[in-house]
Amino acid sequence: MLICPQCKFENPNSNKFCQSCGTSLVQKVCPECSTDDVPVNALRCHNCGTECGTVFWAIISKETTGEALGVGGDEGDRGNEGDEGDEGVISSSSPISASSQIALGSYLDSQERYQLLDSLPAQVETATITDVGVRVLDCQPYQISPIEAILASQQSDLLTSSVEASGIPDFAQLYIALQSQGHRGIPPIHDAWQQGNMQVVIIEDRSHWQPLVDLWQEETTSSLKILHWCYEMTQLWALLEPVNCRQSLLDLSNLRLDEDQTLALQRLYVESLNYQPATESPEDAEAQTSSIPEEPLTIKALGRVWQALFRQSQRTQFGSVVQMLGDLEVGKIETIAQLRSRLEEISVELEALGTATLPPIKEKNTAVSTILQSDEPEDIISKSDDMPTVVLAMQLSSLEDAGRTDVGRQRHHNEDYFGIETKIQKLELPKSRVLEGHGLYILCDGMGGHAGGEVASELAVKTLRQYFQEHWITNQLPTEDSICEAVYLANEAIYKLNQQDARSGVGRMGTTLVMLLIQDTQAAVAHVGDSRLYRLTRKRGLEQVTVDHEVGQREITRGVEASIAYARPDAYQLTQALGPRDENSIDPDVDFFEINEDTLLLLASDGLSDNDLLETHWQTHLEPLLSSGVNLEQGVTELIDLANQHNGHDNITGILIRAKVRPNLES
Repeated sequence: MLICPQCKFENPNSNKFCQSCGTSLVQKVCPECSTDDVPVNALRCHNCGTECGTVFWAIISKETTGEALGVGGDEGDRGNEGDEGDEGVISSSSPISASSQIALGSYLDSQERYQLLDSLPAQVETATITDVGVRVLDCQPYQISPIEAILASQQSDLLTSSVEASGIPDFAQLYIALQSQGHRGIPPIHDAWQQGNMQVVIIEDRSHWQPLVDLWQEETTSSLKILHWCYEMTQLWALLEPVNCRQSLLDLSNLRLDEDQTLALQRLYVESLNYQPATESPEDAEAQTSSIPEEPLTIKALGRVWQALFRQSQRTQFGSVVQMLGDLEVGKIETIAQLRSRLEEISVELEALGTATLPPIKEKNTAVSTILQSDEPEDIISKSDDMPTVVLAMQLSSLEDAGRTDVGRQRHHNEDYFGIETKIQKLELPKSRVLEGHGLYILCDGMGGHAGGEVASELAVKTLRQYFQEHWITNQLPTEDSICEAVYLANEAIYKLNQQDARSGVGRMGTTLVMLLIQDTQAAVAHVGDSRLYRLTRKRGLEQVTVDHEVGQREITRGVEASIAYARPDAYQLTQALGPRDENSIDPDVDFFEINEDTLLLLASDGLSDNDLLETHWQTHLEPLLSSGVNLEQGVTELIDLANQHNGHDNITGILIRAKVRPNLES
């Protein structure tokens, strides 16, 4: 089936346009020049030359020894030369010869979907390699792959059995297993298949991501930042150990950084019996292979990776790190828990030393009260209860927002209203960067008909903005009492207008409210009614932060089962709103939380949140917006369009806030 890039509707393969929204399934829009007739299978725009094709990284391997690498063949030509019990596993015990080339522009599959953008590397006749990696163009980017279908349709507890039953190659199963852990360091898998005795795995292309060693050697990179990367390697080590892929950390060229300078792997490598320590060039690798004796893979290997990074970057190792690396090599540090504890001690030591005593060569002079952060999957943490508690101070690195409101498909006027007020102060010096963010985001969904609900929602927003302009003048969040006072003032302003106009009953105007306040990495939310705040992070997924003030929820809090509570005819009737009654009839909920990882926040009126729209479509319409390169204005527009397609019965309003954070490594 073809998945529409606009609305994610599932279309038959023969369709040229989406049955749901009419989007072309054979042409696309160039992101650079907006030419709208670029074929979906084109690598570059024919008008401006921008690369706009869907590119992946293909890992191609043979299971047998000494055979030429090639495409084609049928399922019956699987070789029997590999070691018994290791069939389908990529390791150095089953190398392949790459003496022949697969030409540039040829296809890896019989369906002619994945086209080579690079020729496979030619090797000398005697050389053998375990696998090769190349960039490929997806010529059918809207076609869902079997692996994508499995990942999209199966729950996590059913995933393993579904993958095993599907005949997916063993190496691909490693990616799927690790992807279910939700760690961004592992490249997502897109497709995989077995073709004779050749395996092909298609993953995210990270070949253009910044190599870790490049930033490691930068003069502006602090010692604490380097310690943080070391700590991230220990996290990945623990994640990779159960699936025997720790060797993925031992090749410097495989260590990359994402847009937020978080450590990531370009691909996975399965462990061999005699591993090869971190290398700096193919020549070094060849020289080391003959001299390194066989030994079990231990955390000594991490120490050797760090030594190689220091050596290649020509960066000075300061005393505590030298001691730690020495203890690793002689076996005084034996476990990941001990290694993390040592890294934590060094970070505290750097804080105590202060800027004057930090290494003078290629070091950024910083002194920060920060420790290293644990970001492991929950199942790994639960098995390591003896690990030290590790907390990392975070600071804001960017704060972006976008809002939009729409009348919907059935209403004649829009009673929603919103306000965004953001102040960013940035101090940037050659060796430090501080960003202070101050954001006020208000969304109101009015009620009371034309010239009623519209007035109430706008009046509430203006009253709240004016209050905080006068009372929120420090770099600290307002207190709960102050936030409640602001809400009561907004209620009073609408209530007085109702009294003046002698409105009564359903004619009394009112509005819901959801309001978010952000000061750096601290946030507060206040709400009255059924407008909501959602929070999305890569670790936790989508969460609804607020609880609707409606009859059904009130009954649930009283102990009534949800199915019974929402069977009531008045289940969705509001129990609170601003304006219809005096302040004694409202009790705003106020909560505080910390933004300690990259977070997308969404304020939504019920026209956007009804019918579990966001819970159903967050992975396609919200999760991509966590990336800095994705435009928030376009994102909120696509959310409005989605709501009009699936709801549309009410006004639709959304405010998106993207808060990016990073370790607080500067003073």
